[in-house]
Amino acid sequence: MSLLPVYGHETTLARLGSAVAAGRLPQALLLSGPPGAGKQRLALWLGQALLCQQPARGPCGRCEDCRLVENLAHPDLHWFVPIARPKAGDAAKQAEEARDLIGEAVAERRATGRWNRPDATNGHWLASVRLLQRIAALTPYRSRRKVLVLGDAERLVVQEANLEAANALLKVLEEPPADTTVILTAAEPGALLPTIRSRVVLIRIGRVADEAVRRFATEALDPAPGGTALDRAVVAADGRIGRLVDVQGRTDLAGRARGVLEAAAAGPARWAEAALRQLPWGARGDFAGMLDAMTVELREGLVAAAEQHDADRLRRTLSALERVEAVRETLGTNVNPQLALAELARDLERVA
Repeated sequence: MSLLPVYGHETTLARLGSAVAAGRLPQALLLSGPPGAGKQRLALWLGQALLCQQPARGPCGRCEDCRLVENLAHPDLHWFVPIARPKAGDAAKQAEEARDLIGEAVAERRATGRWNRPDATNGHWLASVRLLQRIAALTPYRSRRKVLVLGDAERLVVQEANLEAANALLKVLEEPPADTTVILTAAEPGALLPTIRSRVVLIRIGRVADEAVRRFATEALDPAPGGTALDRAVVAADGRIGRLVDVQGRTDLAGRARGVLEAAAAGPARWAEAALRQLPWGARGDFAGMLDAMTVELREGLVAAAEQHDADRLRRTLSALERVEAVRETLGTNVNPQLALAELARDLERVA
């Protein structure tokens, strides 16, 4: 299955397309924006524009290179996604294992045309960065340049081998080969080392218009929601198509989110138990997904309160939503998810 089209982001696409056409695109970029905003899809679009045989403020979509990118099969587009830690003993075998794991993950995304949040324990390990270094040093296979996309770059495991992974990435960013463009994406750029952030040009990716979300929901989701369900899905997405896909595809997150909201309303004994079930350190990505699902639940509650003209429920739901969003913004820092959930549940009890 080919990649789904880009929905929305017209201004960003026009700006990046113009930079490619004029030969002014920096060699090292960081696409940063809220979770689900479409950063990795835009990175792949940009890679397609760079590899296109006849770019005109963006990829033509018709040439062989464009078609290869759309099928995630272009030999000069390399998409690094978070993976489980390689288990091989020596460095060379670890890099080969990382290559195989990344290939499996990309093959799964190729089969569906979309992707969900990676497992909470996955990351960009030293083996992945060594593989990236090796590829950066190679000559492009069929195009004039190579494009390396490091998705969810905040998952770079900098603690491993005394920051060796981060230092290896820095070498590529400091002096990328002339035929290489490196594109990082991150929802939490503050989690990246300052030395990495200082070597990339930041491109902020915002939310898309509700109309773009609506078009995606009706054209790409199967089954496509309709009527009131469609209206609520658009509102709940909050301009982030990835959020819509992630939460709809993970009923476990939606169930956990509803459980925490119900526990908060039931009092300290219930919400304390819910907080204790949250893993303290190793599942920040999972915690973030649950917060996103909680936001969707609350936004649906806002729609219902507005439809019923219930001003008191509207006020309380809006206060709860603001508290959840505030916790979501702290995840780029060294926050303990278990303690954060306990504090959030206590706050939600006060506005329940």
